[in-house]
Amino acid sequence: MSDISRRTLLTTSTAALGTMSVAPAFLEGFFSSAMAQSAGFNKYKVGTIEAAGIADGVNTFPLPDRFVVNQPREEVQKALAAAKLDTEKLSIPFNPFVFQNGNRVVLIDTGMGPAANEKTPAVGNAVKNLSAAGYDPSKITDVVISHFHGDHINGLLNGANPTYPNAQVWVPAAEWKYWTDDGELSRAPDARKGAFANVKRIFADGLKNKVTQYEHGKEVVPGLTALATFGHTPGHTSFVLASGSDKLFIQSDVTNIPALFVANPGWHAMFDQDAKMAEETRRKTYDMVSAEKMRVQGFHFPFPSLGRIEKTATGYNLVAA
Repeated sequence: MSDISRRTLLTTSTAALGTMSVAPAFLEGFFSSAMAQSAGFNKYKVGTIEAAGIADGVNTFPLPDRFVVNQPREEVQKALAAAKLDTEKLSIPFNPFVFQNGNRVVLIDTGMGPAANEKTPAVGNAVKNLSAAGYDPSKITDVVISHFHGDHINGLLNGANPTYPNAQVWVPAAEWKYWTDDGELSRAPDARKGAFANVKRIFADGLKNKVTQYEHGKEVVPGLTALATFGHTPGHTSFVLASGSDKLFIQSDVTNIPALFVANPGWHAMFDQDAKMAEETRRKTYDMVSAEKMRVQGFHFPFPSLGRIEKTATGYNLVAA
């Protein structure tokens, strides 16, 4: 179960201040043209920490019949129409996050990577936009991974070489345990086996030697505390970035498209491995961040991928920055 709660947030945020966890085949199968983007990065401050949302790109594909597994396609289309979105296609943004705290330059998740960009300019733009924002990939000191889906780890490699050659790579221990376990692979449904193969490919040989596992409820790097937000994957992780009295919640994939899953927290995305647990996590997370009036950075939020969550009578609402 997820350990996310208001008490957890307050406890882990205090600890952080004191020391200043989808199959790739699906993602790759629906690449098409990119949506227009006004900018590739969005810089702001968390206390004294410089931070930026980084646009990796947008994946647009025909609306699958079972994108929301517990709702008919017609209800999903109604929700998309209410949000003034295309009812025949979905557009999912990918937005990694970077911050600089002292001499540490930390990237959280990587996007689809330069190889994907060579195939389709719609995605794989994180390195280009990091550079445009003033962050040299060779000077990234730490890459922190939230979970092992391809849109979060594929950007660790540029061909056969590390994209961030001087970075320590931090991964959730629970996520590493699951995706590197041959027993779990043998029991996995066929649709998930490609994700296991992708994890093995990404973390082969040279990159594997740069990996350090981290535990939930503890700082990963100064100022950044990892919180278990399980359900999307077995070790899916969100984070609190804290500086002074200021805090930012980095939600990773607690939800996918906000118009569907923030507004309707009981809807289950096809990417969620344990849908019931993912829903419980989503409700607990959004109760907490809305009560705390905390800014939230979302990997799949529309760029600039930053906003606040407000509780409504039937769900929640994302108020974008």
